[in-house]
Amino acid sequence: MSKKKGLSAEEKRTRMMEIFSETKDVFQLKDLEKIAPKEKGITAMSVKEVLQSLVDDGMVDCERIGTSNYYWAFPSKALHARKHKLEVLESQETTCIFITQQIFKILVMNLETLYKLSEGSQKHASLQKSIEKAKIGRCETEERTRLAKELSSLRDQREQLKAEVEKYKDCDPQVVEEIRQANKVAKEAANRWTDNIFAIKSWAKRKFGFEENKIDRTFGIPEDFDYID
Repeated sequence: MSKKKGLSAEEKRTRMMEIFSETKDVFQLKDLEKIAPKEKGITAMSVKEVLQSLVDDGMVDCERIGTSNYYWAFPSKALHARKHKLEVLESQETTCIFITQQIFKILVMNLETLYKLSEGSQKHASLQKSIEKAKIGRCETEERTRLAKELSSLRDQREQLKAEVEKYKDCDPQVVEEIRQANKVAKEAANRWTDNIFAIKSWAKRKFGFEENKIDRTFGIPEDFDYID
């Protein structure tokens, strides 16, 4: 018979939170070291580490009274912690959108410069050389790539938070709805700026006759850049 696979760190955290949400009680460490192995399959040796990670993330409260530590977490505690984290991510995304606006302006200026450089010469060969020269010593392409990666990371984190919120949807419907609405607004904002990027690419192709893949390579736009579903 194959050996039973142990719980992952995230599974232990989820099951530990179930103890608090199901009992709505306050515990000492020694209490949880007895309850967790029996009811949730969490080894006694890992209880302290799991508890500390939940306290560090603000999902479980801890208070020292006398010589003992007491732990508790009401049903909406985890949701409020995730809501706060989502608000931080949305604030970061707003900053990224502002930076994107500035990069768009630089992108247009560079395209116009490249177009002027290509006039009166052998268009295709000269244009390629001008693009390579424009890339040397400039930080716009690196900045655009960094921003794209940061936006992608924010989207991934938001999707992870949405999945975590779904696990606690029965705890506090009002808070869940607020988080869903906030996520909807953030998603719409990100897709609006995705529209802007596609619009500028389309304009550049019409005005200057650039190929789309050449624009993507020059300004660091990822091949899989697309709308958020």
